[in-house]
Amino acid sequence: MSDSAAGATAGSLTRQQAIAELTAPGRDYELAERDVGGRRCRVFVNAPESLRVLFEEAVSDATFVVYGDERLSYRETWARAAALGHVLRHDYGIEPGDRVAISMRNYPEWIVGFMAVTAIGGIAVAMNAWWTPEEMAYGLDDCGARVLLADRERLERFEACDPRPDVRPISVRVDAPAAGTARIEDLLAAAGEVAMPAVEVTPDMPATIFYTSGSTGHPKGVVSTHRNILHALLSWELDMRAAVLTSGVEPPEPPFQRGTLLAVPLFHATGSHAVYLMSYRAQRKLVSMYKWDPELAAELIEREKITQFVAPAAMTGDLVRIARETDRDLGSLATVGGGGAPRAPEQVRQIGASFANAMPNTGWGMTETNAIGTGIAGEDYLTRPESSGRCSAVLDLKVVDPEGRELPAGERGELLVRGTSVFQGYWNRPEVNAEVFVDGWFRTGDVAYLDGEGFLFIVDRIKDLIIRGGENIGCGEVEAALLAHPDVFEAAVYAVPDERLGEEVGATVFGRNLEAEALRSYLAAHLARFQIPRYLTIADAPLPRTASGKILKRELKAAAAASAGAGA
Repeated sequence: MSDSAAGATAGSLTRQQAIAELTAPGRDYELAERDVGGRRCRVFVNAPESLRVLFEEAVSDATFVVYGDERLSYRETWARAAALGHVLRHDYGIEPGDRVAISMRNYPEWIVGFMAVTAIGGIAVAMNAWWTPEEMAYGLDDCGARVLLADRERLERFEACDPRPDVRPISVRVDAPAAGTARIEDLLAAAGEVAMPAVEVTPDMPATIFYTSGSTGHPKGVVSTHRNILHALLSWELDMRAAVLTSGVEPPEPPFQRGTLLAVPLFHATGSHAVYLMSYRAQRKLVSMYKWDPELAAELIEREKITQFVAPAAMTGDLVRIARETDRDLGSLATVGGGGAPRAPEQVRQIGASFANAMPNTGWGMTETNAIGTGIAGEDYLTRPESSGRCSAVLDLKVVDPEGRELPAGERGELLVRGTSVFQGYWNRPEVNAEVFVDGWFRTGDVAYLDGEGFLFIVDRIKDLIIRGGENIGCGEVEAALLAHPDVFEAAVYAVPDERLGEEVGATVFGRNLEAEALRSYLAAHLARFQIPRYLTIADAPLPRTASGKILKRELKAAAAASAGAGA
């Protein structure tokens, strides 16, 4: 009996029993222990060997990518990726392990580029499309990209880099790019109909680099293999099958193609993994938005019969508001998922009440875990809205004290994770890797506890990070930009609670003849827009410090939060 058939006949199993049944020998999601890169891991025996195999097995005439009036089938998208793969391999000399950077909005070409690069064994570098020229230059130089696929906005920033990185640019949706920049449209037309170059791609070859902000300094490149990514995808599938077994209810197949709304950036693991890459095996239609617009999102959900929406709390909250204020038919939605930042408990309840057929779900994950970690949905989530759920079957979690001793249920400490989806390490950062990996466990920097039933609760962060609408912002990076101003003597950056985005950027500075708006204008040349402090306090005296000389951030943060709450 297939896993799908088995799911329709059960209903009294616990989650643990359901996963044991689904992962038993001979089943679709069979798990076995293997040595992976020196780590003992649980692997899916039947997982695709590589992302290339994932793409090839999904080729069909079903609609894949929808962007405005453009519609591409899975077959057409693969054909374009094959042409680009041919160009990259034969005209640009891309070999396995070479880096190709992708920096653009969520255009179909982002997906075509990602498929082409990873299918020929290259490493797709998903660059943050909001980066300034300075940040862009750092990322390109850091990863050593040989080729850059970019749209007009990103190419303008690339041209503004000083010095300009040694990389060959290919333009996307640009009629007349600068000299030395090829148009992707011309390259694909010249290649014509060709097969994807024959390259052996193995499970443990690096596939991607995603940059994530740390608590200090420049962003770090998170390197993941094909196996890491594919096990994240199959882990989500397994959780969905387990939910069917425990409920005993097989969701009815809709009379239309399932679809998902791509409203979060593809350069984030939520957008690339949970929304985009999860579409292949499910043969979902991927409807991409140019930018977030809740009214347009509701229109697209109604018109395209979208069945799934995954986004940070700020965006799902916007959709709840639209659902209540308009008469749009959003009844096709089956799930409204979260990620990147926690939802307020009230929003969890509102999702359950605002959509005819959709139930809320969320989870905890990191770029470093390829977006998986824990998950929670339906009634479990409604009754535990502050929890991030229970652990993935291919991962292990533990909570430890400052000495590294494992803590019992209910006690708070640092959350550690290990398993098959955990990344290989940070690009060219051996000293950081030595610090964050302990006996195969990755130190997350999150303060958490596990309850007696294995539900995870994230309560604080050890790392000096702000999570604004799902975007990680390193306080150290913003502080460094502030301190680069000649009249800023001291700076402290911290998170200020925000009802919509979860957290906003706050800063307190001390210096000479400072004005808030002038400071923000200065920062605009050095930081992306989302990193610039919304709450900026100019102190008239040196910042308070501890006896050891550390700035008392907690005190400054409390004052800023009180001021923000008062409407300052």
